Order: sequence, then C-alpha cells, then structure tokens
Amino acid sequence: MHFGTYHFAVSVDKLLVVGLAGGFEADAIRPNVLGRFEDLLLAVVRHPAMLLYLDQAQSVGPSSLAGMRSSERQQRPRGLNENLAREILELHTLGVRSGYTQADVTEFARALTGWTLPSDDALQPAATTFRFVAALHEPGARTVLGRSYADGGEQQARAIIHDLVTSPATARHIAHKLARHFVADEPPTELVQRLAGTFERTGGDLASVYRELLASKQAWQPESAKFKSPWEWSISSLRALGRQDIPAAQAANVMNQLGQPVWRPRSPAGYEDVTATWAAPDALLRRVDVAQRIAMQAGSAVDARSLAPRVLPGALSDDTASAIARAESGTTALALLLVSPEFLRR
Repeated sequence: MHFGTYHFAVSVDKLLVVGLAGGFEADAIRPNVLGRFEDLLLAVVRHPAMLLYLDQAQSVGPSSLAGMRSSERQQRPRGLNENLAREILELHTLGVRSGYTQADVTEFARALTGWTLPSDDALQPAATTFRFVAALHEPGARTVLGRSYADGGEQQARAIIHDLVTSPATARHIAHKLARHFVADEPPTELVQRLAGTFERTGGDLASVYRELLASKQAWQPESAKFKSPWEWSISSLRALGRQDIPAAQAANVMNQLGQPVWRPRSPAGYEDVTATWAAPDALLRRVDVAQRIAMQAGSAVDARSLAPRVLPGALSDDTASAIARAESGTTALALLLVSPEFLRR
C-alpha cells in the first residue's frame, strides 16, 4: 500500500487537501491496491484530494456552457487547467520521455473538463464527492497520442485513460517503479521486462504483478540493496525494540525531522525512492539523533548485543558487532545498532 502513496502523491501543503489526505489513502488506494491498475487510477484521479491538489476542480472548458457564460458576463475567465492531465501522463501512466507531446496534454485536459466536485460555484467546491458536470466540459472530439475520441462527456476521458493504462509504456513504467521500490535503485532489466509482460498480459492486474515480483530470485538476493526511507527506518527501529505504537504527534515530529513529513512531498512526483535522497550526510546525522532518543526511551530493557543478531540475521558484520560490544553504555550500543550500515538497508 505504501508504494501506492509514493506513486500517487498529494500534499497537505495545499490547505484544501489537509482534511482529505488520510481519506485518500483509505478510500482510494487501500481498496484498490490488489485489484486492476485502471480501477486504482480512476479511484485516485476522481478522489477529492487529487482533484483539489492538481486543480482539476477549477478546470473549465473555454467553449463549454459555463465558459461561454463567464465570457458573456465579462467575468474573470475560467480557464483550462492541465495539471491533472500532465501528471496522469508523466507520473501515473506512461512516464517521462514516452512520446507524448504538449498537444496531447492539452487535448487530454480538455477531455477531463467536467471532472470536478459538487458546488454552488464550480470554482468553490462545497462537497467532497466526485461529480461530472456537463456544463464545464469542453465540447468536441479529442485526439490524444494519435487516437481520436468522440465527444462523449465523462466517457471521453475514461476512454483515454483506458488506452493509457493498456499502453506498453505504462506497463514498463509501473514495472520499473515497482522493481526499483522493492529490489534495487537500478533494477535488473530482465525483472522489469517480466513484470511489464505480466502487467500487459493480465490487463494491469496488480496482484498478478506482485506475485511475479515475489517469485523472482532478484527480490530475494541476500544483499540488502535498498536504503531505507525515513518511514521504513522508523518502523523497523520500533519493531526491533518491540514497540507496538507511538503517539501520533511524536510520530509526525520524527518524520518531519527525518525529512519525510507525512503527506507532504515536495511535488506531485512524491518522495524519492533512491539511496541518494536519504543517505546524504545531513540526513544521516538526523537519524543518529533520532536513534539516540529511541535508545534512551528503551533504557536498559533492551540488550543491543543480543538483539543485533536477531534483527540482522546473516547480515551482521564483525565491525558492527565489535562496535556494539565496545560501546560505553547500553544506550549507545542500541543507537549504534539502529544506525549501523546493515540496519539502514533492507
């Protein structure tokens, strides 16, 4: 599920999203993460959090009924917004450098007009459920990636989305991101090809793609290739110490300190998923500080020397074991374990 929040990112930096980010995960991502990718994508892009984050709720076709009325009344133009169309193409489906053009973005954005939220004023959403408003929809046929789509209201954009999902470029993009997230920053080409083939063959059935990933030998290499994100490192640290929970405010503060604030990525691209992002010197110093606080909270209840081989079976190096054994106190030994090279990777 967490991979889904990396792939489909919203941010509470936009205040309208603050009360919706949790529901976005619970209502759009969780119920669909084991189903068809097309269903997941539709749930995501029609969720109020995404419609507001990428300004789709404000998009109005210039030649739509609402657009023409605004022009006749000499009101501030209610224009076309391309944000959602661009991110579906660039981030959610085909990926960058996959052959689409600015004209494709604009045409797709025109097809998406009318995908909005109920309101008295189309620019001021008053409710939090998806609605298609025909009066906002730009009339006419659209051409996206060389394929023509007849004017059909909401179905026009849905037909475009279906063709995007079934594109080989989307299969490769999703396969590469999955393999990068779970296997290595530079995943094996052969694994990506197998995952993409399964995606295409099953019509984007995510459970089938996950099974192919789990069955691959590359996913079970003894070397820990992935550097843990702040979220992964925090969870694994608490699990190692047998912690069952943590106060919400404290968890949020920790994530802020570690550079991965909850529901606040820097852009629609979401949090980075490679070592270079999380292994910078400043980021490592922050983990040392948090590790020391976690160790102090654990006190003498945890013996790092006996814990280390249990949480790092087959991976504990002689250097790390020696550093833990020579530590001046149990608290220091535990902090050293949590920031050891072996524990920082998965």
